[in-house]
Amino acid sequence: MKKVLISLFVFVLMIQGALASNFNKSIKRFDIPKNSISISFKELNTGKLKSELNSKMPVSPASTQKLLTYFPSLNILGEDYNFSTKLYVTQNKDYYIVLGADPYLTTDELNLLVSKIKIKKWGELKNLYIDDTVLDNKTWGEGWQWDDDLNPYMPKFGAYNLDKNLYTLIVRPTKLSAPAEIFSDIFYPATYINQTETSLDKTDLQFLREYYITPDSITVKGNVSHEVKTLIPVSYLRKYFILRLDEAFRNAKISYYGKYPKAKLPANATLVYEIKHPIAQATKDVLKNSNNMIAETVFKLAGGKYTNNTGTESSAMAMFNNYCQKNKIDYTKIHITDGSGVSKNNLINADFMTDYIISINKIYGTEKLQKMLPTAGEGTLEHRMFYLKDKLWAKTGTLSNISGITGILQTKNGHYYAFAIYETDGNSKETDKKMLEEFIIREAYNKY
Repeated sequence: MKKVLISLFVFVLMIQGALASNFNKSIKRFDIPKNSISISFKELNTGKLKSELNSKMPVSPASTQKLLTYFPSLNILGEDYNFSTKLYVTQNKDYYIVLGADPYLTTDELNLLVSKIKIKKWGELKNLYIDDTVLDNKTWGEGWQWDDDLNPYMPKFGAYNLDKNLYTLIVRPTKLSAPAEIFSDIFYPATYINQTETSLDKTDLQFLREYYITPDSITVKGNVSHEVKTLIPVSYLRKYFILRLDEAFRNAKISYYGKYPKAKLPANATLVYEIKHPIAQATKDVLKNSNNMIAETVFKLAGGKYTNNTGTESSAMAMFNNYCQKNKIDYTKIHITDGSGVSKNNLINADFMTDYIISINKIYGTEKLQKMLPTAGEGTLEHRMFYLKDKLWAKTGTLSNISGITGILQTKNGHYYAFAIYETDGNSKETDKKMLEEFIIREAYNKY
């Protein structure tokens, strides 16, 4: 009996070794430690393991996490869901703007909404309230990097989403050796510490948020030889929203001298006008273009609908856990803290990710997933793996020292696999990590 157990143990080790060695040829091409690489390939329809390497090792999913959070969110909100911003009026002529955290809402649309206010006497409005209870007031994710707060790909998000929560800062050269001119494309009170110099042929600008002065203090330093435009994330979403609201009243020639108190919409109010945007656009922007702000907004909105309350991180997590429980997905070995994967506090593993893909494939079907995920030449795969167009559908992920890709692969032999590849290594180049992913996928495509 003892010999049988030993033989079985050796056989299992041999099988694991064979599975792990499938991609040795690809891995040896790059100077990336094998113990920092995590791989899982499973048959899409049966879930049978085809190959793996460190597949249960905890890794940061980066933006591949959007696969985990978006499908449960879409399930709760519904594929016919619309982001919505509404204007109501009560019997005593008080107006309410009910925010829906619409990530597509623009200043022009806010102007249109305000223009629907009907005023009889002297064009003056008595009271306007804002119902912002759709989401909580936490506008950044847990574990997000404070020194990334000028990154336009991860702006703050919340009930007051407007103009993608970004504005444009313009740096324009003046006279040679003199400071450049610095201004924004829209009024938003900020302090710009000008440490620039106009150059004849050199541009090397840096933009720094000076938090020890104020969150709206930005230092611009370096040389500038031509006009430079850069997107700046808004620090205070409500302040930016109110400024645009003031402008909307002036444009509509409506006088309003009150404040904008927060208040829950009363039951007897009548809908005057509504701005809507379909969630179908968000599906493309989150899964194909990896938009962090929209992913976070959708995740919290779904959490709010699930709990029938204000959307919060905790309600979104409860929604995600319930989705996993209903679909018999074991989520006890992972830890997620946000909707986009920006936080390095998130931990998953490649084995879980392939199981998850197999599960959502049963729910949505392969054909539908293929339409929702980018193939080669689309979205975040725009410049990658053209030879696998319409054979690969995957979500990518990148953070400092981390790279990953996960999705569905149809091989040369016509077989379908769920796969996940992650590299966590601070000494290798990002381009090497991406190339390793491509070599592994190409090897799987040709051999499986």
